[in-house]
Amino acid sequence: MKKTLLCLMMAWGSLAFAENYTVNSPDSRITVNVETGTNTTYSVTFHGKVILNPSPISMTFDNGTVIGRNMEVKKVERFTQNQVLKPVVRQKSEQIIDHYNEMVLDADRYKLYFRVYNDGLAYRFHTDFPDSLKVLNEEVTYCFPEDYNTLFPEERSMLSAQQPLFKPMKLSEIGTDRFCSTPILIKVDENARIFISESDLESYPGMFLRKQGKNELAGKFAAVSLEDYKTDDRQIFPTKRADYIARVNGTRNYPWRAMIVAENDANLITNQLIYKLAPEAEGDYSWVRPGKIAWDWYNALILTGVDFKCGINNDTYKYYIDFASKYGIEYVVIDDGWSEAWDVTKTIPEINMEELVAYGKKKNVDLILWVSWAPFREKIDEAFDKFSQWGIKGIKMDFMNRDDQEMVDFYYEVARKAATYKMLVDFHGAYKPTGWLRTFPNVLTSEGVAGLENHKWGSFVTPKHNVTLPFTRMVAGPMDYTPGAMINFHEKDHKIWFNLPASVGTRCHQLGMYVVYESPLQMLADSPSNYYREPVCMEFLSQVPVVWDETRVLKASVGEYVIVARRHGDAWYIGGMAGEKGQKFEIDLDFIKGNKTLTYWEDGVNVDMNANDVARRTRKVKQGDKITITMYDGGGYAAVIK
Repeated sequence: MKKTLLCLMMAWGSLAFAENYTVNSPDSRITVNVETGTNTTYSVTFHGKVILNPSPISMTFDNGTVIGRNMEVKKVERFTQNQVLKPVVRQKSEQIIDHYNEMVLDADRYKLYFRVYNDGLAYRFHTDFPDSLKVLNEEVTYCFPEDYNTLFPEERSMLSAQQPLFKPMKLSEIGTDRFCSTPILIKVDENARIFISESDLESYPGMFLRKQGKNELAGKFAAVSLEDYKTDDRQIFPTKRADYIARVNGTRNYPWRAMIVAENDANLITNQLIYKLAPEAEGDYSWVRPGKIAWDWYNALILTGVDFKCGINNDTYKYYIDFASKYGIEYVVIDDGWSEAWDVTKTIPEINMEELVAYGKKKNVDLILWVSWAPFREKIDEAFDKFSQWGIKGIKMDFMNRDDQEMVDFYYEVARKAATYKMLVDFHGAYKPTGWLRTFPNVLTSEGVAGLENHKWGSFVTPKHNVTLPFTRMVAGPMDYTPGAMINFHEKDHKIWFNLPASVGTRCHQLGMYVVYESPLQMLADSPSNYYREPVCMEFLSQVPVVWDETRVLKASVGEYVIVARRHGDAWYIGGMAGEKGQKFEIDLDFIKGNKTLTYWEDGVNVDMNANDVARRTRKVKQGDKITITMYDGGGYAAVIK
């Protein structure tokens, strides 16, 4: 009887301070309702329909404090922001509308922030504790009202390069023993899609999602590494982990838990919520120079018709520099093999870095160096000094393959130090971007995607996968897929050859990627020898930009087709990609002005027999004209209007 009375008293006590708080998007289409009390939950409606049931959120610390439980709100602050952002690097546009309503629930020692935009929402905790402490766990839940369809980026381990295939699965089909990396895309109905990721991930582990309950997903985080193992292959793997996920300062912000809400597939591509949530860059980044980059690893440095032995040597890289110079390509990357294994300050005898940098400068081509993260970390300051002395303009850092707190801290250290040396960064073997391009505009791109290189050992990177990426991984930020294959096969004919790889899909499928895929440091993956044999394609690849003043999605369906128009200055570029089935669309050129010339590359008349077949054509066009875009199975389209 006493126990029953005590439980009733506790229940009454929690109800006594339970409160509801609501915040809407500026256009009132999205409503977030927050309920505090024993548990703090939030729910979301879109156009009056519940798309997220009350979902508990909290954080547990080693001092016994659990924020978000038994929350007593002392003050509620509300704020509206409506400003125009002008990004240093124009990933999608030269201007970004940053319009949101913010609600802050103040519970003395911590605050809970909610921001609601017209195209999404986010929340985060902020703590004001006097001392440093440990985060034992963060409760992140997504309780969906129905058995929604997902594109589930399943992972087998949290030691991962996060290059998943996005598997179509209903929530009910995901077992409670399965989990995925983020971002994840969820289709509510024909009028709503939910995209879940995070922003401002500083000194904190990245978020995975595990299945929990009937239609629920819950956050999953890697614990802090206590001991690790150093391999002969330049890797360091954790071997013992703590019972907590982060060591933190008592006063700090935690990552934004972001949810994009889109009315259709097209709106996913133009959404910039992850960017808007990230902190503004500090300092001058006007020196950042986006551009295209010739890559050597995909094509195994194999050249033909030359009078020297190709490989990791100065003659080969001078050839790459000559190629880049001829076509106005800003950079050449020198990938794995140029340095001693565990000392990135020392080149192998076949490489004279000073000579290569000087040769490149004469040709207006700069060099970027690939580094494995573990050896680089061991000599990070010495390496940056040496690279700067050589005249290197950036690094491509690889093999991190994890996003626990230690690794996230290392990413930030690399980004900051690279900026002080005015160097660019390309993260490979990387977790998804979490707003880097805003906070560190020198971090131009990152992998975290199953891209072109997978053709060297498999056929699973298909046109359907390629046409899924713009609506999933790319929504999180720039994506280093590394396109540009000049050897192409249809899916049924694809052959695997490590040193002479070929892509799945048509040649125009590859060309279309340069407009559809966003990467301000965009690779040309194939051999210069192959590009020299393709002057028709190089006419397009030599002129297509990597940054954009305006983006319009003309046609879009996840995994089936995508056509994007992007403006750079006064010129418009159109890129199209088809999935498994060919597509034909009539496009209205209502976005151009005046009389223009349309130059376009489309799947050739014999593409059914040879995926390499491409046709180049021109015609005069003006505003309001209509054009027909026809793409074969796994095909594509590319155009320039100027």
